[in-house]
Amino acid sequence: MRAELAPQIEELKGKGITPGLSVVLVGDDPASQVYVRMKGKACENLGMHSETIRMPAETSEADVLAVVERLNDDPKVHGILVQLPLPDQVNEKRVLFSIRPDKDVDGFHPVNIGKVQIGDPTGFRPATPYGVQQMLIRSGVETSGAHVVIVGRSNIVGRPAAAILSQKGAGANATVTMCHSRTRDLPQVTRQADILIAAIGVAEFVKGDWIRPGAVVIDVGVNRVDDASVEKGYRLVGDVDFEAAKEVASQITPVPGGVGPMTITMLLYNTVQAARQWAD
Repeated sequence: MRAELAPQIEELKGKGITPGLSVVLVGDDPASQVYVRMKGKACENLGMHSETIRMPAETSEADVLAVVERLNDDPKVHGILVQLPLPDQVNEKRVLFSIRPDKDVDGFHPVNIGKVQIGDPTGFRPATPYGVQQMLIRSGVETSGAHVVIVGRSNIVGRPAAAILSQKGAGANATVTMCHSRTRDLPQVTRQADILIAAIGVAEFVKGDWIRPGAVVIDVGVNRVDDASVEKGYRLVGDVDFEAAKEVASQITPVPGGVGPMTITMLLYNTVQAARQWAD
């Protein structure tokens, strides 16, 4: 998919436009640092303009907002991403809502959330659910008429995934059930899924016997669990008990290496879309 972006980027460059992504990183969260570094490398590999603005953990909200405002006004920047989580003294919602909607390539601004809900193609779809949809399309999984069960109701994954997959169009037209920690008899609901998406943020929460034989499983979670047998002292696991689930599912995404790289890919797609819409 990244290779498919290359000719679009060259076409924009021919018009004097280099798609540009600016990432604001506040603090020194290790996972955020890795993710930001991967985003920057992916941009550079495709010849996009990439910038990471690193700010110390004690940075005030006013200073973060000032940086966002500068990027809003910079014509070389087509996409702005503020890496989450933010330190406690910075109001996450206030910062995210200060990003210009036409540069909000994470798709978290209310304008883009609304556009995604009504299927407006000019809105930016949040990168993770957008990536999940592309994985299904490119793996030949039929979504039309399928029952998709989503475990997790976050504004970042669960809710936008439900909107995207239930709309008309390719990789959609599904019947969607969104579950969460309060869902009564959750395993009974997940066993009804043709496509099960786990995005609840709890390590190995979904068990093998929660999955209908032959179902497709998309594991969005990335969780650290202690493991003294490895050098780092921990390993990464998803929200699904992978070893048990792979014996039941027809297809399943690994953690790490499944949804994560797709999230970065779709962020690049959104940035190119932002540059194209700016050019128009």
